[in-house]
Amino acid sequence: MSLTEYLLEEERKVPTSTGSYTHLLTQIAFAGKIIASHIKQAGLTDILGLTGEKNTYEEEVLKLDTFSNDLLVNTLSASGQVAQIASEEMAEFYSPKESTGDYVVFLDPLDGSSNTDIDVTVGSIFSVYLMEDCKPLPKGESLVAAGYILYGTSVMFVYSCGNGVQGFTLDPSVGDFLLSHPDIQIPARGDIYSVNEAQYPLWDERLQKYIGHIKKNEKVSARYVGSMVADVHRTLLKGGIFLYPADKMQPDGKLRLLFEVNPMSYLVRQAGGASISVSGDPLSILPTDLHQRVPIVLGSMENVMEYREIVL
Repeated sequence: MSLTEYLLEEERKVPTSTGSYTHLLTQIAFAGKIIASHIKQAGLTDILGLTGEKNTYEEEVLKLDTFSNDLLVNTLSASGQVAQIASEEMAEFYSPKESTGDYVVFLDPLDGSSNTDIDVTVGSIFSVYLMEDCKPLPKGESLVAAGYILYGTSVMFVYSCGNGVQGFTLDPSVGDFLLSHPDIQIPARGDIYSVNEAQYPLWDERLQKYIGHIKKNEKVSARYVGSMVADVHRTLLKGGIFLYPADKMQPDGKLRLLFEVNPMSYLVRQAGGASISVSGDPLSILPTDLHQRVPIVLGSMENVMEYREIVL
């Protein structure tokens, strides 16, 4: 079954559906196909490297960041389904002209983009809210849908609208996303932990104790790609735990609540996992800033509960 067929089938289950939500997701998928094709040609065209500009976080902007952001924003604007768009690459909300859409879309256009120069998996993360829940900023618990497009050995569209997590793989021969991973369920426990362990000296003693505790298990392995979308995708399929904690240099953490933490927490929970931030449930946090950062721990239910017992 193709992504479009699946969305239409789900749409028929809702008598009041207007088709706008289906159109919105298919447009995100369409943009993902174009981004994927450009990433595959990145070593052959002048799309790698820096633009010479910095984003709202004072980080160097890559050409692929700008390309992905502009493509997604323009595609969503042209769809007529969005009232506003927010992106990691933009300081403020963007409101498409003459749009009558009901949705607000938050984008991390190319998560892990610094890895594109070395051919490491990257992805686009998106989350969708109703405009009425975004005044001024939404809690994650009001999410309508969230997902990501993974650009790796294959291109995958993974999403949830509150009825489990579905994974679609792009078939290049037909140019469409086909259902390849129906109803993804994260294992209750996994033997992989994913964290930037080079930051160990900057962690508090409780987190250091937790990492020392899990390393006593001979079956445990460490895996860390450095693209959140890739690390979470592996955790979703194989189980385990992903951590991006606060430390002495980054007391608020590094990952952005609205662009990365909320959509990934939502997906992991829809797949039967768990997530924790500094104040407990990340989806219950009322953002005070569009680009707010928070610590995050997510993954298999038993792994996250073990973390809670030792650290919190």
